[in-house]
Amino acid sequence: MRTMRGWFQDTTGGLPKTFWYLWAGTLINRLGSFVLVFLAIYLTLERGFSATQAGLVLGLWGVGGAIGTTVGGTLTDRWGRRPTLLTAHLGAATMMLALGFARPLWAVALGAFLLGTFAEAARPAFGAMMIDVVPEKDRLRAFSLNYWAINLGFACAAILAGLAAEVGYLLLFAVDAATTLATALIIFFRVGETRRASTTAARKGGPAPAGALRTILADRVFLGFVVLNLFSALVFLQHISMLPIAMGESGLSPATYGSVIALNGILIVAGQLFVPRLIRGRSRSHVLALAAVVMGVGFGLTAFAETAWFYGVTVLIWTLGEMLNSPSNATLIAELSPAALRGRYQGTFSLSWQVAGATAPVLGGLVREQSGNATLWLGCAAVGGLVAVAHLVSGPARERRATALRTATTPLVPAVALDPPAPEAAEAAATAPAEPLPATRPSPATIGQ
Repeated sequence: MRTMRGWFQDTTGGLPKTFWYLWAGTLINRLGSFVLVFLAIYLTLERGFSATQAGLVLGLWGVGGAIGTTVGGTLTDRWGRRPTLLTAHLGAATMMLALGFARPLWAVALGAFLLGTFAEAARPAFGAMMIDVVPEKDRLRAFSLNYWAINLGFACAAILAGLAAEVGYLLLFAVDAATTLATALIIFFRVGETRRASTTAARKGGPAPAGALRTILADRVFLGFVVLNLFSALVFLQHISMLPIAMGESGLSPATYGSVIALNGILIVAGQLFVPRLIRGRSRSHVLALAAVVMGVGFGLTAFAETAWFYGVTVLIWTLGEMLNSPSNATLIAELSPAALRGRYQGTFSLSWQVAGATAPVLGGLVREQSGNATLWLGCAAVGGLVAVAHLVSGPARERRATALRTATTPLVPAVALDPPAPEAAEAAATAPAEPLPATRPSPATIGQ
């Protein structure tokens, strides 16, 4: 019991109150995240659209998300984290309902595009706020806890969505909108603006926001990391777009898909909080490479799946890779983001997910139609292997870059020239006993790095 209590304290203790409000908002929002999980099934089975049309709608969601993360990143740095989050959540709740009532293909496509824009505009602000309020030494467990909340909500949502779909798909859109609105209310009443910390760091030597685009484009180490995440996301997002279609062609019902995909969240809920201790002190490049291989193997085995239990095994395998990948990704992107440009760096990183969201369903649909189901999943395995090699090659440069940023943002105490003391003061100082120097403490801005 003592060991369990100590583990719980090590995992959850000492994190700031603002983090826990953000964590609670994440959990509530994900408990109602029905729509994206079942959108492909809704479009093909309920609305009668083809796989290519469904892929187009999901792709437009990704295009909207790409715009949303770009605009959201800029607003996060210029307007503030809190107003950006509130606007994004309120807009997403509104568009969620609009998408549920849309009927023609053009209206569904437009609704998906606008929903993606608002929903993904929240990502840079949320990521920047997390980095602002959580000290660097606590970020690995903080991001793991947040990811745990995401998947706890996802596991429950996937099961509940399968049951709700039997009642009516409009219920999925309504509940999703309600939980998004609830998250906005938590932010409005309990979460304050956190941008001050990064602004302080910028005054102490960080890059000026005016040169944001130039700074990002010149940061080849960061952009290389973004590209690798793009390829990983192209593989990972097939579980939203092509996996439900493949399971449907195997004669499995939407409720079965919901139960199988819920294994992803269940495994993460059961094991994610143990991951920080498992990977602490290990090379992040090696962890990310291993994660890419495991995810590739899991998706590759889908080529041979026909029954629910086999699909379930493949989900469990690639989930293990996801569990290793997520906290390492989150802490590394935090360390590669200059304080004054956190929103835009977070937005650029999120852009890789949105580009993947726009292209993964289209590419997946084309590969399945042109070359077959097996080619798609075996191709995912090959991409995972290539990403693993690239992580091993590029890892040392990323760690050097992270170290350089930490050094650059550490505040220095300037030497100040003093006027010579008056003779009486000099004599008193010479005869007075020495006092201990106060311990140097990092500023809040440095802690947020």
